[in-house]
Amino acid sequence: MTVDLLLGLQWGDEGKGKIVDVLTSKYDIIARFQGGPNAGHTLEFDGIKHVLRTIPSGIFHDNNINVIGNGVVIDPVVFKGEVDGLAKFNLDIKSKLIISRKAHLILPTHRLLDAASEASKGKAKIGSTLKGIGPTYMDKTGRNGIRVGDIELEDFKERYRALADKHEAMIAFYDVNIQYNLEELEKEFFESIEDLKKLDFIDSEEYLHQAQKAGKSILCEGAQGSLLDVDFGTYPFVTSSNTTAAGACTGLGIAPNKIKEVYGIFKAYVTRVGSGPFPTELFDEDGTTMARVGNEFGSVTGRQRRCGWLDLVALKYAIQVNGVTQLMMMKGDVLSGFETLKICTEYTYKGQNIAHFPYNIEPENVTPVYKEFKGWKADLTGMTTYDELPVELKEYIDFIEKEVEVPIKIVSVGPDRTQTITK
Repeated sequence: MTVDLLLGLQWGDEGKGKIVDVLTSKYDIIARFQGGPNAGHTLEFDGIKHVLRTIPSGIFHDNNINVIGNGVVIDPVVFKGEVDGLAKFNLDIKSKLIISRKAHLILPTHRLLDAASEASKGKAKIGSTLKGIGPTYMDKTGRNGIRVGDIELEDFKERYRALADKHEAMIAFYDVNIQYNLEELEKEFFESIEDLKKLDFIDSEEYLHQAQKAGKSILCEGAQGSLLDVDFGTYPFVTSSNTTAAGACTGLGIAPNKIKEVYGIFKAYVTRVGSGPFPTELFDEDGTTMARVGNEFGSVTGRQRRCGWLDLVALKYAIQVNGVTQLMMMKGDVLSGFETLKICTEYTYKGQNIAHFPYNIEPENVTPVYKEFKGWKADLTGMTTYDELPVELKEYIDFIEKEVEVPIKIVSVGPDRTQTITK
């Protein structure tokens, strides 16, 4: 029996979907434990790019089960579109995908509330993806939410109506100009609910407990990144769930002492989408080049990502909070061609250098301290072994490993599942 955990160590978009896909053949069950359809996991193989929003990234493999855990919030309309998009690949979705009854549903009015709330903030907006994620988690913690298991109850539509009416009153309170046709949105919602009911709903904590007793191997898959964690991220510019290792326990019902390996995914540089502080952000040609070469645009939202040098202060913090045992470095190929690379090793904070992640990393409080490295020119995308990598990249990797005291086991040199080097 093995329960391993895979999560992002930056502000999301680290390449978790690809690594889950690469690792899936080793596991019987892939279980998504938090987040909603604002998180897009991109997988690329056989010349085709796939973007998954809610469905775990093991869905393309034949011999495993994919679980959507109780910590996930599901938009039935988005989910239906995702399932429909997979139809052409002849996947047996019904036998391969099961959903926790305790997962919460995103209602159409949750999306409208999200838009009204963000519009009311003006320049202080947090950069919401407007998918209704935040309001759904607010209803969850406020004990007002509607869950997947409620679909099976006779009074489901009455429960829906009561919550939707409450949401409409809240939207009116914001007093912003939000145009919508709720009748049309609800028609699509309830049609999608009927499609959702074709899948098996489970008590996922019991299912996963029995799987462990039966000796099954489980990979817990996170969404977003550690610096977006609602408790440990750069609050308030965060997501609405626990993206860190603890979220796997609460989002699946797996006991912490059952988790063995914690795989931490990070880019060879850093990106961020939306608002919020970003100490190593680049506003020059280097940042523009990173975005262009790395194709740094959101797989779901299409938003351009902000780019910057690798931040070891933030990376160490994420490793510490999550108890990471193995690292995987993504997009090393994007840094090919830079004459000089930089890594932030400390912050200047209130007049002194610190190596820990402080409460406030706003630019008026934090200035990054960099160590420079010689770049490399070689094209990495066709390389298949660690020995082939340029010596400058190996020195870059060695420095990171020494500083964070965790081994880098995988180096990704391209988006395809084959462009993955094991160290």
